[in-house]
Amino acid sequence: MLAEMGIKPAWRLREAAALPVSGDATVAAPELMVEAVKNAEDIVREPASVPAMTADAQRRSNIAALDWDGLASTVSDCRACGLCERRKQAVLGVGDRQADWMFVGEGPGAEEDERGEPFVGQAGKLLDAMLESISLKRGENVYIANAVKCRPPGNRTPEAIEIATCRPYLERQIELVQPKLLIALGRPAAQILLGQELSIASARRKVHRYAIGNIPVVVTYHPAYLLRTLPDKAKAWEDLCFALDLVAQP
Repeated sequence: MLAEMGIKPAWRLREAAALPVSGDATVAAPELMVEAVKNAEDIVREPASVPAMTADAQRRSNIAALDWDGLASTVSDCRACGLCERRKQAVLGVGDRQADWMFVGEGPGAEEDERGEPFVGQAGKLLDAMLESISLKRGENVYIANAVKCRPPGNRTPEAIEIATCRPYLERQIELVQPKLLIALGRPAAQILLGQELSIASARRKVHRYAIGNIPVVVTYHPAYLLRTLPDKAKAWEDLCFALDLVAQP
């Protein structure tokens, strides 16, 4: 190994610090050669340095340590993806921060973007009616959030990179609330909570699990979809009754 590094064996002489050779070149004194060997050994023995934390990992770590005030401030100032460019304000969430029930939607719409609160338009009114049908009320043992915190242009479905960028915020909200049950409102919300591709039809009336904390997840339709597809309101009612029975279990 030392030979490959260009460090050759040398006689241990007692004479001068350097011995002359032909031309202008000199041979290093033995003491210097011994020191070079020691330095080489130190390099070999030094443990490999731990790679620095990536910017994304550092961001996730910082978000995971935030309290409610810090989370609200960070979301409000967030510039991590392109959705921030057209928003009027970021929409964190609303409701009881120690709720048993946590509803997760897709993203803010136009009215939510204006008022800074999720589900305040026609879809919000329908959600309130859905809650009332199972004796729940917004703000009372209920917390409401979205998968992404800024309105996608034209109310389009959030893109994968936008969902991934916002995911640490949602994860921190769930950790702070510690709900007994998560209700995924619509396919994008279900996919971000469960980490897999799925359809609402195949996911309904089943108990899924949110990996962090093993929290039960029930999947149902988004209220905005129900406004366009009235016959499926009955199915959403069935899903809520299923969720109600699940929470009532010991």
